[in-house]
Amino acid sequence: MPDVEQAAVKYLKPLLPTGTIVGTEWPPNWDTKLAAGIVSVTLGGGGSRQKPVTADRTLDIDILGATKKQARDLAALVSAHLIAAQCTVQHGARIYGVDETSLIWLPYKPSAETDAIPRYVLVMSMVVRPA
Repeated sequence: MPDVEQAAVKYLKPLLPTGTIVGTEWPPNWDTKLAAGIVSVTLGGGGSRQKPVTADRTLDIDILGATKKQARDLAALVSAHLIAAQCTVQHGARIYGVDETSLIWLPYKPSAETDAIPRYVLVMSMVVRPA
């Protein structure tokens, strides 16, 4: 089955605002890069739908910004772009279905001495097969 993390990252990078950091992990020194916005796509689970034809995959996407509004707007943009990828082939993945499962406001507080960092966690489900 295709690597949906990499397919989503490669698909989203050129579509998001210039400077947005998109990857599968939080970048080094992430706290200094919030103004650009950070999108981190990770596989959250899934299994086979029609073995071995298609797979259901869940993506957990951390979206961080300098402000709550920036993070929310970026989350909405990520969701819209991934939904638009339905019925297309993207970077080795034939995408049959995409749904937004949830959008959770989950500020990140790295320590008691720091302010909470604006973060949303967007959960998307995809039905995929190799392209």
